[in-house]
Amino acid sequence: MKSIVPSSEEHNEEAASIATNNAGMKLDLKEVFENSPVAFCVTDGKGRLRFFNQAAARLFGRKPDIGSDMLFRSWKLYYPDGTPMPVEECPMARCLSEGVAIENFRMAVQGATGGIVYLLVFSKPILDDQGKVEGAHHTMVDITEQRTTDLKQETLSAIVESSDDAVVSKDLDGIILSWNKGAEKIFGYTEAEMLGKPMKMIIPENRRADEVMLLEKIKEGKAVHHYETIRRHKNGQEVPISLAISPIKDNKGVIIGASKVARDISERLRGEEKQAVLSAIVESSDDAIISKNLNGIILSWNKGAEQIFGYTEAEAVGKPVTLLIPEDRYDEENHILKKVRSGGKVDHFETVRVHKSGKKLYISLTVSPIRDNSGRIVGASKIARDISAQVKAKQEIARHTRNLEILNALGKSMSRKMDVQAVVQQVTTATTQLSGAEVGIFVYKVTSGEREDYDVAAVSGILPDHFKTSLEPEFIENFQPVMEAAQVIRTRDVNEDERFNADFSSLLSLKLGLRSVLAVPVVTASGTVIGGLLLGHSRPKRFNVEQEDLVTNIAAQAAISIDNSKLFEQVKALSDKKDEFIALASHELRTPLTTINGYLQMLGKMKKDQMSELFLNKSLYQVRKLNTLVEDLLNMSRIEAGKLNFNTEDFDLCPFLKDLTETFAYTSKTHKLICSVPNQPIMIHADRQRIEQAVNNLLSNAVKYSPKADKVYVSLKVTDGVEAEISIKDEGIGMTREQQKKLFSRFYRAENQKGISGLGLGLYLTKQIIDRHQGSINLISDAGKGSEFTIVLPIVQK
Repeated sequence: MKSIVPSSEEHNEEAASIATNNAGMKLDLKEVFENSPVAFCVTDGKGRLRFFNQAAARLFGRKPDIGSDMLFRSWKLYYPDGTPMPVEECPMARCLSEGVAIENFRMAVQGATGGIVYLLVFSKPILDDQGKVEGAHHTMVDITEQRTTDLKQETLSAIVESSDDAVVSKDLDGIILSWNKGAEKIFGYTEAEMLGKPMKMIIPENRRADEVMLLEKIKEGKAVHHYETIRRHKNGQEVPISLAISPIKDNKGVIIGASKVARDISERLRGEEKQAVLSAIVESSDDAIISKNLNGIILSWNKGAEQIFGYTEAEAVGKPVTLLIPEDRYDEENHILKKVRSGGKVDHFETVRVHKSGKKLYISLTVSPIRDNSGRIVGASKIARDISAQVKAKQEIARHTRNLEILNALGKSMSRKMDVQAVVQQVTTATTQLSGAEVGIFVYKVTSGEREDYDVAAVSGILPDHFKTSLEPEFIENFQPVMEAAQVIRTRDVNEDERFNADFSSLLSLKLGLRSVLAVPVVTASGTVIGGLLLGHSRPKRFNVEQEDLVTNIAAQAAISIDNSKLFEQVKALSDKKDEFIALASHELRTPLTTINGYLQMLGKMKKDQMSELFLNKSLYQVRKLNTLVEDLLNMSRIEAGKLNFNTEDFDLCPFLKDLTETFAYTSKTHKLICSVPNQPIMIHADRQRIEQAVNNLLSNAVKYSPKADKVYVSLKVTDGVEAEISIKDEGIGMTREQQKKLFSRFYRAENQKGISGLGLGLYLTKQIIDRHQGSINLISDAGKGSEFTIVLPIVQK
């Protein structure tokens, strides 16, 4: 087989020697192929180049080497959509491998220059005499420019078709030539319904003159931009639109129609309307509505802001918002801006801002981020509401509440405490607080025999250190005439009030540093001045009528409380003497009683007749009775003196009550004791003797106060696992509610207890014993139906 690869000397001659005669015209094929704008090359059966023209060399980006360069391995190969193409799938390789012609194959290559070239490829095999492939010739048409144009047209078509705007074309008679999806969406008509129809189908009658005017402009070659008008939807509803109209020209530049781009501006108009409403609301709001950038510079300022802060819009816009913020609150602004930058919001933040005049304002602040169309935070909006009135009202309510609490505490204290010094001090402290004074001084009249002196009984606030040592006598001497006048003096400035002599004014202002003074006498109900209260402040004009009335009323109550305290002290002194007498008498009585009891017992051992034995037994009973009364009196005096001793231990209540039950059977001939005690132990920590004394007192009372009954009931139980309850119940005369209120008082005996002996100390002593054991004693009683006493004591936890 003859080689199809020419030598280097034969290359140019081979193509030149090939000629053909067409229609009598001789053609030089070499020249035709060399100068053809279409790339052409010949390869051998392995794809090596045998021949190429200049257009092919341009595709390579260089002049390839004949016999060595491979056609389809010289480029990066791609499908038209940009997907890489394997070498074996390119048309040149397939032509050689399959031995078939490949026509109209579109592909892309990237040559040495790096640019992408789109090709239309025609490859045809060259067969030898036996029909075997010995090579191929390849024609490659550069369609890059055509593809770019096609892509541009496709892109423009896709843009038009996918646009939300209505993109429509019409001829000069107003007949619709094209209609996109946007037009269908805005006007409701499909493309099929509108093509070939007059444009006036979507134009309201009162707007058709506009269409004539617009067509005239188009015929003149003029474009129309942003023309706002009204068109009609298929359903009859009017649609506000913004029009952009341009003339359409043919290849010769002749105007043959117009293109229209119509944008539905309904949302924009609604937005503008909403914006106008919001602007009106902002402008008419009583709240300050301000916007600022992220550097804190004020961008907008409404009338409300002007009213609240005092600055006009011109004075505020462009200034930093710190214009309104006290220096000690600058950190608040940094914190707010930091939160806004991160997309956060500040709700109802109560703080202080400054008016143009310098006055501080209490405001409630709400801050929200402002975002641009891309969602980026560009600033902050602030709504500030002046809440000074509300804050002042809250402070006033808090002040009144505090005053009421002070008055309530003072009233309770004055009614409970019977100590003159404590009452005076509390009155001084309370009136100093309630009046807003810095200093309070209470001067009290002290009576010693027939002599009367004055003394500073209480002070409140800050006084000079040397007041007690050197200024007090001078103060009392000058304040005494003010008190004795029994008149209230409220002065705006002690230096200008003639009711104070010059010495007292100098003492108050220069030595005590007081300018405002409120002096109130403390007068008893009988009209006797027992003291005086002076309240002072370092600034003038600090006291008003309300404070004067308040302090005057407290002073009147203080006078009553002081009188009561004096009476209490007198009563207490008498009571102490009484207790002292009772203790002394009890001790003195015990000795003769013990002696009498001894003699009577000795007489009982002697021989005696029946009458003598009767008198002796009665005498011994009365002595025991008297001894019990004396013991009760002694115990009471010990309790009052705090000397009733307790010897505590752990013991079980169950056998304790059973022993008492057995003893009761020997001591009581009239009543039977019915006892209900559980089997399991119930341990308490107490003084066994004192608990026995308390229970015996209740048992004795149950017998005494149920003369017509014959039973007493005793029960024991545990409640909640922490307390033992001893219940003693009778079926006796019972008690009224009024009697029950006084039952545990010393020496109390009910009016219906005639014929029943006793001092009225038993229940008093019982309650004192149970109280000292951290227990309690309760009573349920109905007159005529009996009583039930319950002793509650804490049990010992295991």
